[in-house]
Amino acid sequence: MPMTAPDTDVTAAVCLFRGLADPARLAIVRHLALGEHRVVDLTAHLGLAQSTVSGHLSCLRDCGLVTARAEGRASLYSLARPELLDLLAAAERLLEATGDTVTLCPSYGQDTGA
Repeated sequence: MPMTAPDTDVTAAVCLFRGLADPARLAIVRHLALGEHRVVDLTAHLGLAQSTVSGHLSCLRDCGLVTARAEGRASLYSLARPELLDLLAAAERLLEATGDTVTLCPSYGQDTGA
């Protein structure tokens, strides 16, 4: 796998990972990996408020990660890029390999508030 040159601009990657770092957005993306959902479905499955889900879906759409199609008066949301599933799968494999190290990280771990 080719590595990025050290002088390559990483701004877009930082923005992508920052967008996925929000727990609600990541939960929405992971749920959309199962297939299309309406906002009402996502609120029921994830236990989030409708306004929270709608706001995060809007953010994910603006980033080009989620798409919507009208069905009657509702919109069905889905992942716009199948590569996002590959990224999530790679992240899961990495987390399995590192165990609790990421969670316990003093800079970005669970207890840092980061």
